[in-house]
Amino acid sequence: MPVSALILAGGLATRMGGVDKGLVPFQSQPMIQHVITRITPQVDEIIINANRELAYYNSLGYRVLQDEIADFAGPLAGIQLGLKHATHDLVVIVPCDSPLLPADLIEKLLAGLLKADADIAIATCGKNSHPVFCLCKKKLLNSLQEFLTNGNRKVNAWQKSQHYVEVDFGEKNDAFENLNSQDDIIKLEGKLAQNHTY
Repeated sequence: MPVSALILAGGLATRMGGVDKGLVPFQSQPMIQHVITRITPQVDEIIINANRELAYYNSLGYRVLQDEIADFAGPLAGIQLGLKHATHDLVVIVPCDSPLLPADLIEKLLAGLLKADADIAIATCGKNSHPVFCLCKKKLLNSLQEFLTNGNRKVNAWQKSQHYVEVDFGEKNDAFENLNSQDDIIKLEGKLAQNHTY
């Protein structure tokens, strides 16, 4: 089944000192480049949601969409764009600041979605939920627009108002780690260097 990917790069990145997170280097490459490298073999289309550094994001060669809701309304504003503009009926959402996302992300989320006959599949690792790693059906657009119009902004609150399923990725917590600060980046780079993995 064809899947579109929406990469969320539209936030303010306050904990990163306001620097656009997708452009921040991780192992000598912008973080979003790692995400693109890992998601490309898994999907049929890539869209980027960005509100700043548009020249850079446009230079990557993918469609770049800005929030339609003013004042940095958060991940749901980006998810709305994905559901509205994606070519395919299934849309996977991933953040730009998780450079180790799993190579089997789509495979597992899609299997969970189909098995449960659900409309959203959300990645979890044990008791930790990762709501911005999810696979959604495009048909949820109207529900999401209504949720946003009512002033709601919490991703998991919207997801849990739908027919959703959680898909457990086991011990892969690093794969879903959001790198919100330079300290986070230094720690993860050090951990990978120690383990000689990446």
